[in-house]
Amino acid sequence: MQISFVGLLVCAGILLIGYYCRGPLIVGLIASLAFGATALMTLGSIGGSSPLIYTFFAALLVIAVVIRPRIWRDLGNVFGKIRPLWVLCGLMIYAVVAAWLFPRLFAGQTSVFVQGAIRGGVVEASLAPVSGNITQTGYFVLGGLTAIALCVLLLYEDRIDRIRRGFLLWSGLHAGMGLLDLIGKSAGAGDVLRPIRTASYAMLTEVMEGRFWRITGANSEASAFGGISLACLAFCYVYWRKTKSQLAQGLSAVLLALAVLSTSSTAYVGLAILSIPVAFSILRSFLSSRIDRDEILIVAFLASAAAGALAITLYDEDFFAPFVHLIDSMVLNKSTSISGQERAYWNIKSLQALVDTSGLGVGLGSSRASSWPIAVASQLGLAGGLMMATLLAVVFRGMGSLKGYVDPETNAVVSSVRASALASVVTGSLGSGSADPGMIFFIAFAVISVSRARARRQRYTQHTSPLGQLAFEGRQQYFV
Repeated sequence: MQISFVGLLVCAGILLIGYYCRGPLIVGLIASLAFGATALMTLGSIGGSSPLIYTFFAALLVIAVVIRPRIWRDLGNVFGKIRPLWVLCGLMIYAVVAAWLFPRLFAGQTSVFVQGAIRGGVVEASLAPVSGNITQTGYFVLGGLTAIALCVLLLYEDRIDRIRRGFLLWSGLHAGMGLLDLIGKSAGAGDVLRPIRTASYAMLTEVMEGRFWRITGANSEASAFGGISLACLAFCYVYWRKTKSQLAQGLSAVLLALAVLSTSSTAYVGLAILSIPVAFSILRSFLSSRIDRDEILIVAFLASAAAGALAITLYDEDFFAPFVHLIDSMVLNKSTSISGQERAYWNIKSLQALVDTSGLGVGLGSSRASSWPIAVASQLGLAGGLMMATLLAVVFRGMGSLKGYVDPETNAVVSSVRASALASVVTGSLGSGSADPGMIFFIAFAVISVSRARARRQRYTQHTSPLGQLAFEGRQQYFV
């Protein structure tokens, strides 16, 4: 085991910022997700795996909950009030058993794609136990335990402000390092963020696509940067629309620009998909004659950009040729490229592995796909996929009909976190090779589940106590 000194320094800095924000663990956990290529250590005993620094904060959070004086009573209350946690626990147990059992039970009966001996290479091989069974299952279980720990912390004390600060800090750090990376490459300084890239996997950080530098920020490649940019953008955009926050508005503009300039096909396709609900929302407001100033601002900005692009094209028809070529190569012709055909073959073999194992799956970490739903099906099987779909339904539903029983700030944060998690699911569906939905998904699951539990309690109090009704109405008027 080799400890990363740079990783420790970054962790210490995040802890200090989190302490200043009055939430060193919760804020620190979310903010640490901005460092997608900064490892805490390298574990040579399990294939050279290098856990990222967010695992340090997740472990601290879980330990802080475990050492609580009345932990068993708290867990009993949490599992009694938040029933989807039973599904989460069942999925974690199934994932652990499947990762150990299925690669041995179905060894040699199907072929999968795994990390080869050459660094960064993916090769086809017969199903067998690999180090990924340990690492990927460990990340998945840590995410589930983090969700349970957050449920314990959030249920008994209103810490929604720490969630908000954490997500805004995460978005700010990601945007700042993206800008720094772009400026450094454009100025000829190269990869200025190389010192914090301490993870052991391959780094594709100094790559050009046509005449454009690929932005990687603090991540290992442009596709990872583009996916996280959309997750941050979704949070900031929804929070801006809900609260009129100028900070969130500014971050939304910067993140949108970085996503467009990232040269990532994941960012481009994901942005097109995420634009659909935004367009429907604006159209619905327009048809109901309830369009607000922000929506008018968005429409005016898009119209001005289109008019400006048309004017530039009329003046110089070749001005946008490099960008058109970029879109053509990264999106329109992506499926016909060697990389696109290779990833499509990964998905086909992953689905074939599901059939070859009679729907049980090959185990978490046993194979590599190029789409999160396909990875879930091939690695966790039909039973695991059903449990994962249940958790996804919780996140997708959000507050639902219970949004009227929480204050506007809580509703804004929950809606924004939900949007961020769904954006990460969309980008994962475009290129993720693992069945692990990621830490943002587990955080969103915990925030939504706890907020629904608190809203149900508020609804019960409101319906059974006149004083509760008056208190609730007064709180609503205060936030209005």
